[in-house]
Amino acid sequence: MSGKTIIDINGLTKVYKGAEKPAIDQISMTVSENEIFGLLGPNGAGKTTTISILCGYLRITSGSVMIDGLDLATHKNDIKKIIGVVPQELALYNSLTAYENLRFFGHFYGLKGRTLKNRIQECLELFGLENNAHKKLNSFSGGMKRRVNLIAGMLHKPRVLFLDEPTVGIDVQSRNVILNHLEDINKQGMTIIYTSHYMEEAERLCSKVAIIDNGQILIQGSPAEMLKQYPKCSNLEEIFLHITGKDLRD
Repeated sequence: MSGKTIIDINGLTKVYKGAEKPAIDQISMTVSENEIFGLLGPNGAGKTTTISILCGYLRITSGSVMIDGLDLATHKNDIKKIIGVVPQELALYNSLTAYENLRFFGHFYGLKGRTLKNRIQECLELFGLENNAHKKLNSFSGGMKRRVNLIAGMLHKPRVLFLDEPTVGIDVQSRNVILNHLEDINKQGMTIIYTSHYMEEAERLCSKVAIIDNGQILIQGSPAEMLKQYPKCSNLEEIFLHITGKDLRD
């Protein structure tokens, strides 16, 4: 991993209209190039709001975001060319085949012709979906749809890939395939920012994590650093529960 900062967030705040308090409140963090950075937190903690701002979907109330040296406030369109986004909700068309879905998203990212065709084929093979390329999405399992959803966000080989709960609600086999390939594409140089409820995933994947709750960063660092800071905890999940509490979040 290089030491270059690719994402620099300073005092980021988002207040939704009519809300009593900020959804995220003065958060600051940096992500290094070629890092897998985990943003972890309970339901409603501010993870999806943060990701949505970084992807340019939501306007900042205050604070600043720099991505690859570009200011999000003034270079949103330039930033969108170098990022990929895999949302928590499946952004796919059930009435289209896997190939047709990916061709649509490839065109959206400016890919075309043989370059697009070869890239779709490469990714379908990579994720074990080549035999289902021309089947409609409505016949796919949840895990298969998640894999297509992931491919759609990385077809154009972005420098930074944002993943919002990429393995939620899928079988163990699909989850393992996705995690293996996230590790592979990271080794090839892609920076990944990743939200999850699964602490064991974060411990496996992430070189650095930040735990967010009630819109504020409570702690950030490598899993190993956090375990040193909380010696009575044996893993990231225990640290997470210690910091955020054990009450249910509905």
